[in-house]
Amino acid sequence: MAKETSDARTTVEQTPFPIPDLSIKDLLSAIPAHCHKRSALRSASYVVYDLFLVACIYKAATSLDARITSEFISLPNPYLYAFARVALWALYGFANGLVMTGLWVIAHECGHQAFSESKALNNAVGWVLHSGLGVPYHSWRITHAKHHASTGHMTQDQVFVPKTRSQLGLPPFDPTKEDLWGSSVTEEVKRELYEALGDSPIGAALGAASYLLVGWPMYIGTNASGQKRYPSGTNHFKPSAVMFAPHHRDQILISDLGIVFWLAAVITAIYYRGFAEVFRVYLVPYLWVNHWLVLITFLQHTDPLLPHYRASEFTFPRGALATLDRNLLGDCGRIMGWLGAHLTHGISETHVAHHVSSKIPHYHAWEATDALRKHLAQAGLVPLQGLPGGWSEMYRVFRQCKFVEDEGDIVFYKNAYGLAQTRPVLTDNSVSDSGIELDKDA
Repeated sequence: MAKETSDARTTVEQTPFPIPDLSIKDLLSAIPAHCHKRSALRSASYVVYDLFLVACIYKAATSLDARITSEFISLPNPYLYAFARVALWALYGFANGLVMTGLWVIAHECGHQAFSESKALNNAVGWVLHSGLGVPYHSWRITHAKHHASTGHMTQDQVFVPKTRSQLGLPPFDPTKEDLWGSSVTEEVKRELYEALGDSPIGAALGAASYLLVGWPMYIGTNASGQKRYPSGTNHFKPSAVMFAPHHRDQILISDLGIVFWLAAVITAIYYRGFAEVFRVYLVPYLWVNHWLVLITFLQHTDPLLPHYRASEFTFPRGALATLDRNLLGDCGRIMGWLGAHLTHGISETHVAHHVSSKIPHYHAWEATDALRKHLAQAGLVPLQGLPGGWSEMYRVFRQCKFVEDEGDIVFYKNAYGLAQTRPVLTDNSVSDSGIELDKDA
């Protein structure tokens, strides 16, 4: 009887994921030609708009702070005064963090050459904006181009690469006790995996919070969540790092120089204005920008519904479609959902189209997204859209996505019990074939 219990299998009903067999031309033909047009003047207007909003939010915060001081400083209860100021500057940090994320998005478009037709202008604007936000412009531009060319590739993608069973030191896969696709697992294996991985709500919350707080600097500085085959010590500041070619050396040094200027500016401001003022005026919004960057990109590329590919099954269209469009603040209400998409220039809501053609500027991405979704539906591929993109979703995904198998050319995340929510279904919906100018890494 005990043996029957240990061998009893727990099964789950899995969602089939149609593996696309589309060509690059199939995808590009769905997007209106004018969506690829880039205007330096129009793009620059969004930079001016974002900087104007940053200034307005700062002016409003300082004016209200002065009003609070004049109204409450004479009150006998200092806690009310302190609470009012903390609440004000917390709201300021959140608001300007969203707006500055929009500036980050525009700098990111410069790296894709989507800001204008001029490569020199793109790189100049991108270097200034990204350096001002603590990002090594060319270094990240190069690895991000590699990410776009190999999205979802287990050994070529650059970020949010799943850990495999062996990399986590889990018990080896046993085909007599578990299904490769994770549809059934014995109770014995479930216990072994859970003991090794854990799935506590507190652990998941702390893990997700650490991702959001330090995930970006850890990726840039230590390759955390990056490509697992890269050696220890890999980072975005060394020209000799494995992800860069020898001819990238000067570009990496220029990026590092931007970070030196940024650090010097922050330190100088602290010296003259004091840490408290620099912290509330700049560093808090800066931390919010890093938070939004990680939350948005993590949820775009990580979900139990999404496949990852090994070399024999990978194609550019499959990688581009192994991403998600999500509503950044949709869970907070319709107005907040609109506001989040507006201030961050739709980076979360139009991501699939961005992966299909990264040179589409954000102001054309909405139309491109609608056209692409219609085309995919006609091809029998119902695109995943309208999914939430907030903190609760980050927590859910963090709990569900633990590891992938070392075996198999198409893999999906499994949870702490070794069960997968999705399994692949191969389809044939190819129409034609052609080439496309993918992101260059130089």
